[in-house]
Amino acid sequence: MNQSFDVVVIGSGPGGYVAAIRAGQNGLKTAIVEKAPRLGGTCLHWGCIPTKSMLHSASLFDEMKHAEEFGISAKDIRLDMDGVLKRKDRVVNKNAKGVEFLMKKNKVQVFAGFGTVAGKGRVHVKGNDGKEIVLETKNILLATGSVCRDFPLFPADHKVILNSDDMFSVNYVPESMIVVGAGAVGTEFASMFMRFGSKVTLVELMDHVLPIEDTDISLELAKSLKRQGMELLTGTKVEAVSKEGKGVKVTARTSKGEVKTLEAQVLLSAVGRAAVTQGIGLEATKVKIDRGFVQVDEFMRTGESGIYAIGDMTPFPALAHVASKQGILAMDHMAGKPVIPINYDHVPNCTYCYPEVASVGLTERKARERGYDVKIGTFPFPVNSKAAILGEREGLVKVVSEKKYDEVLGIHIVGAQATNLIAEAGVALALEATTEALADVMHPHPTLSEAVLEAVHAALGHAIHI
Repeated sequence: MNQSFDVVVIGSGPGGYVAAIRAGQNGLKTAIVEKAPRLGGTCLHWGCIPTKSMLHSASLFDEMKHAEEFGISAKDIRLDMDGVLKRKDRVVNKNAKGVEFLMKKNKVQVFAGFGTVAGKGRVHVKGNDGKEIVLETKNILLATGSVCRDFPLFPADHKVILNSDDMFSVNYVPESMIVVGAGAVGTEFASMFMRFGSKVTLVELMDHVLPIEDTDISLELAKSLKRQGMELLTGTKVEAVSKEGKGVKVTARTSKGEVKTLEAQVLLSAVGRAAVTQGIGLEATKVKIDRGFVQVDEFMRTGESGIYAIGDMTPFPALAHVASKQGILAMDHMAGKPVIPINYDHVPNCTYCYPEVASVGLTERKARERGYDVKIGTFPFPVNSKAAILGEREGLVKVVSEKKYDEVLGIHIVGAQATNLIAEAGVALALEATTEALADVMHPHPTLSEAVLEAVHAALGHAIHI
């Protein structure tokens, strides 16, 4: 016997499960379909959460090796990769149980299996137990996410050529590692394994690491990574990859035409992810797919009435917090509530390498391209008292604003706890704050947040501590 719902969500990542919770809060009878054994999606099991757990272990390991700088004697410090992975699993499992609890709390019915659109208002579920059912529904929310993208030149063999999913089961520290792709994923793993003890080479086709970030921030990060011992090859194209003995050999060409030959124990391919849009029943619908992404309007509606789509399968930043925000918006729209479309200029970007990088708003280049008369303010972390206390003196804060109305257009940070500091910037942009207004906000001392205040003062032409 078929079951009937107000909305069926396909996919339980940070977009899908958050959307299901909001649907329950809105009084909608809700079901969620998940093909994996546990709820939570890529972010929880193969992305955000396990990566940050391992990054914290790497930071703690490195900090303990330098404990004497803080007057603490710590001898025989060693890394236990099995222990790192076990702790990662504990963190993931606790969060997965939390998602399961939230489904029950919000009366969301969970179906374990592969969900596909089976016609208007119908979702076919092939259960993990082999049973098949059809769910009748008024609305369908697609939240199927993305998967690791294979580079045709060197598809992952999951032994010496790895993708990001593989990294969560690497229970040893490779003597050497080549990372191809210096976006957030590649840079985080490169930073992590360098701090674990690997000799790391990071290769990027674009001119800078973290190419989407402000150029000054990318350059500052690059200087820090090089100081820490990482080899960076930006503006470099990989032309050939071959397995050599128990490792891998890479031939790459720089933008100046110089040929580089690299060898390492393993290669991590971090060249992006592909949206999951195939095999989920969209072929017989009016859902439009362009360049691999499902096209949606400002309310996350697709071209097919009653079908919404969110998260990595849409042409917006593939970030957990974007998917969650989209899911809430979609469910409020379904429930007939007034909603405000998302301003994608205000999406925070966070990279949890060392030092951390975070930003929100327009880069200096983008602001100039849009015709703004730009003014800039910067402040270096080495001058900040709290950074000195922490022993994390690298980095800077950069404020991008415009001269006519003094509005803050973007704030960019590389340095200690940047991913936490950026929240203040998000509030400032959402409230259309001016640099003058932000400069009037009293910041406590001594804190890292004072670096943001100082950068704002610099934008106004009266920096205090430099």
